[in-house]
Amino acid sequence: MRFLSIVLVFLTLSVFGQNGYVDLSSPHNAVRTHLENLQPETYNDSLSALAFNPKERTLQEAKTSAIKLKRALDGKGIYIYMDEIPKSKNYFDSTGRRHKFVLLPQYPRIFLLKNEDGNWYYSDSSIDAINELYAETFRFGTGSLMNLLPKLGTQKILGLYLYQYIAILILAFVSALVYRLFSIITERVIRRLLYTSGYRGETSEKYLWLIAKPASVFFIVLLLILFTPALQLPAEYAQYIITALRVMLPLFGTIILYRMVNVVAVYLNRVAQKTDSTLDDQLVPLLRKALKTFVVIIGTLFILDNLDVPILPLLTGLSIGGLAFALAAQDTLKNFFGSIMIFIDKPFQVGDWVTSGDIDGTVEEVGFRSSRVRTFRNSLVYVPNAKLADSTIDNHGLRKYRRFYTQISINYDTPPELIEVFVKGLRKIVDTHPNTRKDTYHVYFNDMAASSLNIMFYIFFQVPTWAEELKARHEILMQITYLAKELGINFAFPTQTLHVENLPGQPSLSSNYVSPEIATQRMDDFFKKK
Repeated sequence: MRFLSIVLVFLTLSVFGQNGYVDLSSPHNAVRTHLENLQPETYNDSLSALAFNPKERTLQEAKTSAIKLKRALDGKGIYIYMDEIPKSKNYFDSTGRRHKFVLLPQYPRIFLLKNEDGNWYYSDSSIDAINELYAETFRFGTGSLMNLLPKLGTQKILGLYLYQYIAILILAFVSALVYRLFSIITERVIRRLLYTSGYRGETSEKYLWLIAKPASVFFIVLLLILFTPALQLPAEYAQYIITALRVMLPLFGTIILYRMVNVVAVYLNRVAQKTDSTLDDQLVPLLRKALKTFVVIIGTLFILDNLDVPILPLLTGLSIGGLAFALAAQDTLKNFFGSIMIFIDKPFQVGDWVTSGDIDGTVEEVGFRSSRVRTFRNSLVYVPNAKLADSTIDNHGLRKYRRFYTQISINYDTPPELIEVFVKGLRKIVDTHPNTRKDTYHVYFNDMAASSLNIMFYIFFQVPTWAEELKARHEILMQITYLAKELGINFAFPTQTLHVENLPGQPSLSSNYVSPEIATQRMDDFFKKK
């Protein structure tokens, strides 16, 4: 079989040698033999197949490989610059240390080798790589269109064939039809989604509907990327068209994901509203900004990759620059990680009254860098999150009970029996108030001060805010005042008594003490009464 192939090759050379180009003495000449003999004006696939060494395979296999590689290059818009291909017959690849030439850097498996006869041929391993490249370029059987489209007309007009113009019009019409159909389907899907999930109203109009149009365009770009290679446009045109389509795909994908972040934020916001913590409400907008930034960065990297911009050196440069930036902005990074710890640990939430060092006020907002605290002087304090994360925080807003302690001072001349009644009345005030803790409180006569008898009043309020605590204090103190007035008890205030032991014509004010025996008897009588 191979002998017949060789015979056919020599017959082809003898018949078509004058009309085609055949020279395999260098990489440049071998590639020229392959490509130039597949041009419409000088088409001769038998001569083109010579670059694939028909001595090692059948002539038909060599023709198929030559045509597939040419069609794949045109389909992907890859233009071969012949001036850049070495013309040396003894070209040597210093990297591989052999007579080898890689046709395209992006496809290193497709290369030419110098044979023992001194000619350059596409390698055997290139055949498999060409088949893979062809299957990658013409997906879902679109390669079969290249055998059907030329039947529409082969007249050449302004650099393009008639069948290419007709195919472009058909593709434009189909794209418009598919766009309309996809828009209708997307509209119905979104309506169904809104109906089942309950996302109706302004939110759906503002966010969900904005996804439909870029999603339709994204689908059309996929369609164009799928069918454009089958048009076999000239490489100098196709490379710009294919590049534009490759850029549009991640561009519209980024737009879709960017707008989907808003939908996710709406959902998270609804979830946050169902929780008791108000810190979640602050986390949602921060998370939305972070996700949008992430989407834009990833989308930009995909766009640059499709523009054949080397991503690895860029990322390496960014990492080095990022290290320098991190060293220069380490305080900012500390605050960023401090904010993460605040969101994870949740030591406070928006609306809580907190105390941390000199900071004393109500939390108004928690950001990625700092938190805003409204002091009781109505000033606004911006506190770095790193400082808050590393400091002791007294969260008054998380108190279940709010303590109230005071000393009720009454006059020294208050009878002991009346003190007992007054203390019982104070305990009843605590028991009957709706916002006091009933299981733990202390009301006792516990101190005899310099100018008063003191009753300890130690109770707890079960209220959520400071304003309600003040209201409860007011009610308790007013009831104490009314009870003291009702019982005829006077509150003491600091006084001084000037004592003159002897005055002329007056009895002495010095105490007349009884004997110890009489005092002991009176004490025994007191406890017997008890």
